[in-house]
Amino acid sequence: MPAFRYTVSDVMTHTAVAIGREASYKEIVELMDQWKVSAVPVLEGEGRVVGVVSEADLLPKEEFRRDDPVLPDQLEEASKAGGVLAEELMSSPAVTVHPDATLAEAARIMARKRVKRLPVVNDVGMLEGVVSRSDLLKVFLRPDEEIGEEIRDAVLAALAPQAHVQASVKDGVVTLRGSLRDRALVPLMARAVHAVEGVVDVRMELEGQPTGAF
Repeated sequence: MPAFRYTVSDVMTHTAVAIGREASYKEIVELMDQWKVSAVPVLEGEGRVVGVVSEADLLPKEEFRRDDPVLPDQLEEASKAGGVLAEELMSSPAVTVHPDATLAEAARIMARKRVKRLPVVNDVGMLEGVVSRSDLLKVFLRPDEEIGEEIRDAVLAALAPQAHVQASVKDGVVTLRGSLRDRALVPLMARAVHAVEGVVDVRMELEGQPTGAF
């Protein structure tokens, strides 16, 4: 039985708050406050994502309020201080993700681009939803019983069907106990268990294997 892999479409918010190019600065701030979001996608046409306005795009208006000299590396930010419409404030092109991307892929994009939220778009760039950092953490809400069942069915049954290895899960931490003749399977098994959504850590207590995290 193959392991079930969560994708962005499984955890994203399908009803996304979005704005058009002509949305005003104040309208954007009010919308973010109302919906408690840190960024909103900018749409044109029938829903194609052309940019994103984030809190970082809005802050230059306060940061550069005074007449202090602007340093060369601040020119891009300072230019947004005079923006009043979404098309003048947005970061474009937008950093997006597809709904079939894995959670790990979405997390890597967020980390690399230093963003907290990603518009989720289809193959032609149309908005389907938004995924946030907190959405990616939803997999850690999986019940221990559900995680344990997946490990037994998708990992242990596939890698070592004849072995006497038992899996227990407590607060997302998996402990594998028992005996395993083929020691080469130990690191492979550990990686496979780590890959199960919701697993926090893996501990190996197999006969002949040092106890502890793996």
